Amino acid sequence: MRVWIDQDLCTGDGLCVDHCHDVFTLLEDGIAYVIEAQQVLNDPGGSSSLAEVEPRYQQNVIDAATACPGECIFIEMEFIAATPPG
Repeated sequence: MRVWIDQDLCTGDGLCVDHCHDVFTLLEDGIAYVIEAQQVLNDPGGSSSLAEVEPRYQQNVIDAATACPGECIFIEMEFIAATPPG
């Protein structure tokens, strides 16, 4: 799972940080950003703002995205195609 935030939609209320402070943070501009390997990815809207989410935080990230009033948290899931038996 990977996650990013559209800073143009962020309301800055910090619910994402409440749900998972290991993946989300608020910077001095009052806007939320994602964290990966303890580094803030602050390239708003850029591809380098896409963070890989550790499995132990995935449900918290989903909960944060669901609770977000700005609907600015976007999750990308990786799907593995099943090989038919044969």
